[in-house]
Amino acid sequence: MRVAAIQLDVVWEDPPANYRRAEKRIQEAAALGAGLVILPEMFACGFSMRPDRVAEVPGGPTEAFLAEVAGGLGVHVLAGVPLRLDAGAPRNCAVLVAPDGGVRRAGKLHPFSFAGEHEHYAFSDEVHTWEVGGLRITPLVCYDLRFAEPFRLAATRTDLFVVVANWPERRRAHWQTLLRARAIENQAFVVGCNRVGDGDGLHYAGDSAIVSPWGEALSGAAEQETVLVADLDPAAITAARAAFPALRDRRPEAYRLAEPG
Repeated sequence: MRVAAIQLDVVWEDPPANYRRAEKRIQEAAALGAGLVILPEMFACGFSMRPDRVAEVPGGPTEAFLAEVAGGLGVHVLAGVPLRLDAGAPRNCAVLVAPDGGVRRAGKLHPFSFAGEHEHYAFSDEVHTWEVGGLRITPLVCYDLRFAEPFRLAATRTDLFVVVANWPERRRAHWQTLLRARAIENQAFVVGCNRVGDGDGLHYAGDSAIVSPWGEALSGAAEQETVLVADLDPAAITAARAAFPALRDRRPEAYRLAEPG
């Protein structure tokens, strides 16, 4: 499957402006033959800590926009959207919209307390894996990249990990390194889809990337709005794991911390 990651310059808390920008780039990705198109975390508003302004109910304006574009172009779109899924606090979600209008949602797993996200959003305890065109996809959201556990948990059922993000420039070395590390240690493709531009006092350098199970960059970009494209074949995952069967040698249940000293 051809996968496209859209490194979007997000306009702060202005969904209509971001819909226009995103639609143009999704059309570009579809013209390049992409079957799955990925947008950054909270692509319609930026990483806002004001859920009263930006969080929507399922089927709200942002999901409706994604469904219209996905249906019109015949592509799957995976994007970050803040949602009110229940009576509790909103969730920072990854949302997959199919051409037929079907929607699947996965909440962010880890609170980015450094920015106070835990004070405004609730968090999920489920790691989801979805199949699109024969490719098994596990979505995660931004800060989740720092935690190896959900990747490990889903590794054997995943061909592609997708990380949608608003990852600021000041920690760009962490982003670049962790994307490659998660691909190598789990022997899977990883797509990191980050934003560019400025929002709420932060600068975003992008550094979006599509990484092979060997840790090689198949596509990457920094600093400017663009569309990254690569062809991802699940057979490459099977081949990599057969050629170097590291996952087979995992023994998480077989070791424990010794007493200090």
